[in-house]
Amino acid sequence: MIDVLLTTINAKYIHTAFGLRYLFANLGDLKNSAEIMEFDLQTRPIDIAEAILNKNPRIVGIGVYIWNIREVEDLTCILKKVNPEIVVVLGGPEVSYEFENQPAVQMCDYLIRGEGDIAFAELCKNILSGQRPESKVILPPLPDVQVVKMPYEYYTDEDLKHRIIYVESSRGCPFKCQFCLSSLDKQVRYFPVEKLLAEFRQLINRGARHFKFVDRTFNVDIERGRTLIEFCLGNYQEGMFFHFELIPDRLPEQWRDLIKRFPRGSLQFEVGIQTFNPEVAERIERRQNYQALEDNIKFLRYETEAHLHTDLIVGLPGEDLESFAKGFDRLVKMHPQEIQVGILKRLKGAPISQHTEEWGMVYNPNPPYDLLKNNLISFSQLQSIKRFARFWDIVANSGNFVKTTELILGEDGEMSERSPFKEFMALSQWLFDKVGRTTAIARAKLLELLFEYLTTVKGYEPKEIAAVLVEDCRRVGFREFPECLKKYGLDLMVKPQKLQSGLSRQRKHFR
Repeated sequence: MIDVLLTTINAKYIHTAFGLRYLFANLGDLKNSAEIMEFDLQTRPIDIAEAILNKNPRIVGIGVYIWNIREVEDLTCILKKVNPEIVVVLGGPEVSYEFENQPAVQMCDYLIRGEGDIAFAELCKNILSGQRPESKVILPPLPDVQVVKMPYEYYTDEDLKHRIIYVESSRGCPFKCQFCLSSLDKQVRYFPVEKLLAEFRQLINRGARHFKFVDRTFNVDIERGRTLIEFCLGNYQEGMFFHFELIPDRLPEQWRDLIKRFPRGSLQFEVGIQTFNPEVAERIERRQNYQALEDNIKFLRYETEAHLHTDLIVGLPGEDLESFAKGFDRLVKMHPQEIQVGILKRLKGAPISQHTEEWGMVYNPNPPYDLLKNNLISFSQLQSIKRFARFWDIVANSGNFVKTTELILGEDGEMSERSPFKEFMALSQWLFDKVGRTTAIARAKLLELLFEYLTTVKGYEPKEIAAVLVEDCRRVGFREFPECLKKYGLDLMVKPQKLQSGLSRQRKHFR
């Protein structure tokens, strides 16, 4: 028997449960009788329950997120049915707001809202000593990150070898973007930088090579951010990869020279733009300097070796598809390696809900709570955009079809007058008409479809298109070619250029 078992269901095996490690690190003496168990969505809740029950824990703490809420409901039900004496404690963003009618919350024994680093340990000590709190719902004050014990030593060797290592230098966000839960925590709290760097050195010494900073606003504090970037550069080793989320219109000169010095593909910046419509941005309290934003993206794209992952949101209140398309086209012309097209979600507790009535916002009642329609965009149009986003991800964002994507968008040296959004939407609609799905499309089949579209619909010469597709294939190491590409006498055996840094998806954009 153990006293405390910490668990969650990750979206994929490669992910690590950062929050669980914080809870474990701050358990004090209870760490000696506590354990972390992680699962992913490929494992059935009943099998997860069996694994947990085999440990015979007294307390089970479960991290709840938008991607696992349904599975957690099933898991909680099974645990309480099989062993009602187990104390189930839930926490996480999905149950911190609008929790009253959630089935998982109704079944559990306790709910900790918000950051539970310290509160969870206190709750466990009270339960184990026979002093169970009367209130089921616990809302603790924000913990002092200066005294919160860091979790990094609890990454295992297996984690370091095969999984994403999440790190953070701060919590909170000073901005008020209404679609984001971070807007509710306007105070930015910083971890002590020297202790933090010491922990990072230990991770590097143990073999960690991929660091994903989860700070919501990494470049708010310029000097502090510069210190961390200098650390990453100074401790760089072959194969390292660092991910940061940046405020798009804030990139000071003292950072630029540092960023230029990182090897190709070793840096990724996630740049959340969301909308290029100033009126819409103002409405959702996301004010930004668009000229500075554009200048910064162009600098990062053309003067550094960083990989850029940019974000846009469809369905924001007051933005129609024409406005979104203009913004998408503007971003495409800046040539970031990736553009994530996301559908607006109404996260529990997010202030975006205040626009529901005025703009006729209708959201899916089931996770991920994405927009179904509003006064400006119909249900069918949003369905088309969802397909657009998926096909954009597997064609353009994947890095598998860099040259082919240029042809699809109408790019030949300089961008033509054609709208990239309209060009890709046409492809998206054609692909869906052909295969009737957006997933489980084999790579060779996708090659065949792209060849057919570009030759029969767009009218390109077959040999020209075959050459472009084969060039993309050779560049990323594809080995399976459909018959439509084999008959032109092209070289199919050239090995791709190797890159020392970055992850596989990001590396493809640099070959």
